[in-house]
Amino acid sequence: MSSLWNRFSRVRELPVAVAFVTLVAITATLNPRFLLPQSIKDLLLNATIIAILAAGQAMVIISRNVDLSVGSILGIAGFATGALFASFPTIPIPLVFLIGIGIGAALGAFNGLLVVTAGVPALVITLGTLYVFRGINNAWAGGTEHFSGDRPKEFSNLSVDTVFGLPIITLLAFVVIAAMAVYLAKFRSGRDFYAIGSDPEAAKLFGIPVARRVLTAFVINGALAGLAGVLYASRFSSVGARTGTGLELDVVAAVVVGGVAIFGGSGTVIGAAIGAFLLTTITSALTALRVDKFWQQAVVGGLIISAIVIDRISTLRNARRLRLEQARGTTAVSAAGEGL
Repeated sequence: MSSLWNRFSRVRELPVAVAFVTLVAITATLNPRFLLPQSIKDLLLNATIIAILAAGQAMVIISRNVDLSVGSILGIAGFATGALFASFPTIPIPLVFLIGIGIGAALGAFNGLLVVTAGVPALVITLGTLYVFRGINNAWAGGTEHFSGDRPKEFSNLSVDTVFGLPIITLLAFVVIAAMAVYLAKFRSGRDFYAIGSDPEAAKLFGIPVARRVLTAFVINGALAGLAGVLYASRFSSVGARTGTGLELDVVAAVVVGGVAIFGGSGTVIGAAIGAFLLTTITSALTALRVDKFWQQAVVGGLIISAIVIDRISTLRNARRLRLEQARGTTAVSAAGEGL
């Protein structure tokens, strides 16, 4: 029983999941309208895009990198979606998705190639490409905005229609997150990202193609940011030069709060997605309780700091436990040798 509890307590997603359920319960008690069907739908829609971005960002951070340009990539893909429908009203919706994902993957590959070849920290490179991509979108969009009236009703309905009570774009996000989780947990190439995040040099010695895996992480992250851009165009009434501005910080916050170690090597995309839903729910809950926006941001900042501190403490405790187990093993071997 105790071993089962120990395994259960080590689940990194458990604290954030408990915090999410507790937050919903408290807010619903204070404001019963918080759990009305429309309110729940709005919560899911608000979290969907951040959750998709967090899934891709989790893979990058697990490999001991970070991508600060995801908001700008989303902005370009989102504006491209609006421009495509405005220029070609009869363009097939699946083709628009493929183009948006392709744009994101190309920009992600650009980031990955710079990180792999330049030998400069990803934080620095993607901070630069954040502004480069944003500048490209500003130059392209100018003062133009594409509104929902330019887009087919079937496309906009992806954020309106539901299946089993869940918005279609939210179901799509769940499928993407589940696929990412299975890949990282069950496939050898997926587990390589954890090895790289734990110790890149040791990963090289074990024959893991570190550069190729890091590039893959950035490409997948960019592709998911492109997908999020297309869904953004479905979810919101307009896309323009400022679409996606500032989202990168929300995404990193969701990933860290969701239990992904900021220094790489541990965490899951499911935890990152739960973190996205938690942060979105916090904002909605505090708004429903009429808490000032300043304090909303303060709460989110406090959560990020707490998550980093807790993760550091957990890492140190695990390292200490491993040292003790190794010491006991050495002592046992020595005692057995003396007995012979």
